[in-house]
Amino acid sequence: MAKKWKRTERRRAIYIFPNLFTTMSLFFGFYAIMCAIQGRFYYSACLILVATIMDGLDGTVARMTKTTSLFGVEYDSLSDLLSFCAAPSILIYLWALKPHNLHFSFLPVPDDRSLGLGLIAAFIYLVCGALRLARFNVSVGHRDPGFFQGLPTTAAAGIVSAAVLWHYRFPGPPISPNGPLTLGFIVLLAVLMVSNLDFLSLKNKIFTKNNHPFETLVLIIIVLACLIIKAKTLLLPLAFFYLSLAPIITIVRRLRRDRDPGANLSKANTGEQDAEPGSPEAKAAETRSGDTRLPGAKPSETRLAEIRLADPQAQAPSAPEPTAGETMAAKTAGREPRRGE
Repeated sequence: MAKKWKRTERRRAIYIFPNLFTTMSLFFGFYAIMCAIQGRFYYSACLILVATIMDGLDGTVARMTKTTSLFGVEYDSLSDLLSFCAAPSILIYLWALKPHNLHFSFLPVPDDRSLGLGLIAAFIYLVCGALRLARFNVSVGHRDPGFFQGLPTTAAAGIVSAAVLWHYRFPGPPISPNGPLTLGFIVLLAVLMVSNLDFLSLKNKIFTKNNHPFETLVLIIIVLACLIIKAKTLLLPLAFFYLSLAPIITIVRRLRRDRDPGANLSKANTGEQDAEPGSPEAKAAETRSGDTRLPGAKPSETRLAEIRLADPQAQAPSAPEPTAGETMAAKTAGREPRRGE
């Protein structure tokens, strides 16, 4: 009884462990919002980056300890909505969009009652992030784990944080952001999140499909050290490089998919003509249609193979009994008559 209780407590502790990283991600996202409201934009951007690291660790730990659950998936999604959708939108609005008073109003002179374009752009980012999370949740199990459809919310939040840190790269007062440029930038990130572009899943490529774990670990440590030392100047160029890879990856994958011979199999849809017997097209059609004929086999042998595949208990048809004349001829030749002769 004591062993069973200890095993149950251990399982509960393991399930709590990955969710602790999700809770920490949620906390850092919430704290980032508080710092943005207080005008501490640099710390807000750093906290969003820390939340990104925590979000990457919770799923990895859950898979390594084999404690993945539906509860963890839903909890992680709700945490992402706050940390990587709400927090970056509030940060970018208070940091760059609100100070420039970008208003949209039918009044001749905009006043405080007019609707700000910056507020609309920040809300569009929030909505597109929520839609991106919802699409990801319903597509689990029906996608290539090595790629994302649309820009991940964690990557979008990291790019926003990198843009903020870029303006603090020099000592002294930070560089004032460009309001219209930032507005177009945040709308572009929102559109990329709900797009059909294929983005590389770095976490899956590094931790799941990796045949050199030790060398990869050393490389990760070196890259993280460089990023921590030069985060203000390295993160934004790396972010733009990651964004530039998406169109290339999408085009390459579409071309490979179009060259797949099994993409269009229906003659009615493609209008292809019947190929000549023995031609490569005919052989390919036989393979696609499920022809189970053995190479070099006679039709009767093929039929017997199909019967055995359908019913393993089925026996081969018995040979006919030899006639009296055949039996006498066999005895005259000095051998026993064989069945079926």
